[in-house]
Amino acid sequence: MRYPPHILDEIRARLPVSSVVARKVRLKKAGREWKGLSPFNAEKTPSFYANDQKGFYHDFSSGKHGDIFTFLMETEGLSFPEAVERLASEAGVDLPKASPELERVVERRRDLYDVLEAACRFFERQLAQPAGQKALAYLEGRGIGAETRREFRMGFAPDARTALFDHLRSEGIDRDLILRAGLAIEPEDGRSLYDRFRGRVIIPIQDMRGRVVAFGGRALAPDQQPKYLNSPETELFRKGELVFNAHRAREPAHKANSAIVVEGYLDAISVFQAGIRNVVATLGTAFTEEQIALLWRLAPEPVICFDGDKAGRNAAFRAVDRIVPSLKTGFTFRFAFLPPGQDPDDAVRQSGPDAFRAIVEEAKSFWDVIWLRETETARLDSENGQAVFETRIREVVGQIADPTLRRRYELTAKLQVTDFLWQLGKRNARARLRDTVAMPSLPKLFSAEPTRLIGLERVFLGMCVHYPDLVEQNRDRVASMNFRGEHEGTLFRDFVADLLRVIDEDDTRSFRDFYNLLSDGFFPALNFLHGREDRQASRPWGHNLFARFPVLQRSVPERFIEESFSNFMELLWLRDLEDELKDGVESMPPDADDGYSLWLVHLQQDILENRERILRKELELAEEATFYRSAGGGNLVAADPRGMMLRQLAVDLIAPPEQAA
Repeated sequence: MRYPPHILDEIRARLPVSSVVARKVRLKKAGREWKGLSPFNAEKTPSFYANDQKGFYHDFSSGKHGDIFTFLMETEGLSFPEAVERLASEAGVDLPKASPELERVVERRRDLYDVLEAACRFFERQLAQPAGQKALAYLEGRGIGAETRREFRMGFAPDARTALFDHLRSEGIDRDLILRAGLAIEPEDGRSLYDRFRGRVIIPIQDMRGRVVAFGGRALAPDQQPKYLNSPETELFRKGELVFNAHRAREPAHKANSAIVVEGYLDAISVFQAGIRNVVATLGTAFTEEQIALLWRLAPEPVICFDGDKAGRNAAFRAVDRIVPSLKTGFTFRFAFLPPGQDPDDAVRQSGPDAFRAIVEEAKSFWDVIWLRETETARLDSENGQAVFETRIREVVGQIADPTLRRRYELTAKLQVTDFLWQLGKRNARARLRDTVAMPSLPKLFSAEPTRLIGLERVFLGMCVHYPDLVEQNRDRVASMNFRGEHEGTLFRDFVADLLRVIDEDDTRSFRDFYNLLSDGFFPALNFLHGREDRQASRPWGHNLFARFPVLQRSVPERFIEESFSNFMELLWLRDLEDELKDGVESMPPDADDGYSLWLVHLQQDILENRERILRKELELAEEATFYRSAGGGNLVAADPRGMMLRQLAVDLIAPPEQAA
């Protein structure tokens, strides 16, 4: 029995070649392909490769090559009909029963391909005729060159009622075939039929095998509507099952491991001509399951490129709803947004292919676009609006059919929504507070810090040196902290380890003990974090610490020093918790149980609760520090909790040394 080609194509689309081959061959991922030992020859080094994007396997040891049907025939001795029947059953594709009528359908489809090919040749010739000069000028005006016109077989439909119909009839093609191919229209009111495409630039639409199955026509007259006209759906053309240029983009997409999806076929042609060959276009339809599956055959993470205006964003948001139910582990989409007022054709012609590639490389993840859509449309100014927002996110994620992927999205959503609403509430509370109380700004606690937590880490370690008794009181806590910084190749975590060694081995009473007892290799870091006395430069002990934390130059209470030390330690500890949460999310195994997810959620709740408490205390200390620094008096005092290191300075301010950043 002969099966219709579209049935075989559907089976291939539903069953990746790797899934069929894996029943006989143990496969391992090798870049964009799968490899394993040959099922046809005994070998020790893998020479058998399967490629899901191309839909074929190749065995270098035997030279055998084929698709999923061939593989069953080669490995199990099945006939072609037997292989088709088995795989159709697995794919859930209903096979038509053998009958004379089926044979007639197959023959009729072959006739339709012939009719469409004849029409394509007619349109191509017309573009070179005098009547086609306006169409040719239009294409040249859009920068579409002769080589590209030939590659895409572009043509022109004369502005005459039956030019194509008459030509096809002159070649002996039956009237009914012309109508069934969607090339002519027969009015129901009894008037004579006429060509569907008239006075338009013609662009053939081809299937995955490169066969012409339909046409797209672009109007040339300003008042001609619609501007773009596609063939109607026929036995060969289902616009929801095709994407334009897929047969050309397949190999480039495979090599680049990426496919770019634009909205219009002329956009796709311009991008292709610019050297970006892994580009396809939708055909004016919302995304369908068939199109999504086809795009994933090209690449596991296609990038959908939309215009940068509001309509483009809305189109992206609509695409999200179509794609969500089909998402599966290892396959997703990203979204690229062009600058406002530009489409892909504008982008490559005005800014060049490299600028267009840069936009594609910066494409947003699928989750980012879900988040963008929901936060843009949500009303977050009330508790009820926030509850609706949270419910909406949960409903969108709940549509993902793949259980493993859905669980990951649910976890991401839960963590991000919780943090987002907490931050929103915090901003609102601060806004209300600003209306009634003037609060000091946090950066005034420190001076010249390039990155807040890096600067905070240096201040904290300087205090560890200056106040060794505080380190002794918090010894285990300090030992467990993950310090990130370094100075001249000395890691701060190694510096702290030696600091604790000195404290453990000796009765450390003063910061001077560290200058005498620390290992020699740590002296540069010690001086950088604390600061050795330099009388010639009028720099006291601890001058680098005082430069970073100027309030210590004043006579401040011992309680303030202890509370500042504790607050800095908790801020750095909070950073460690946030990193633990991030690592936990990124390393979450695909088969993680609910206990793992629950641990991450509890960890985040701990972070949020502690963050609020720690930052509240930081605000209090900042306000207190502002009071001490604004109190009069020209003399500055370097404070020490035991009162042993009080030293009146003869300078108004301690100038930060070059290294004290």
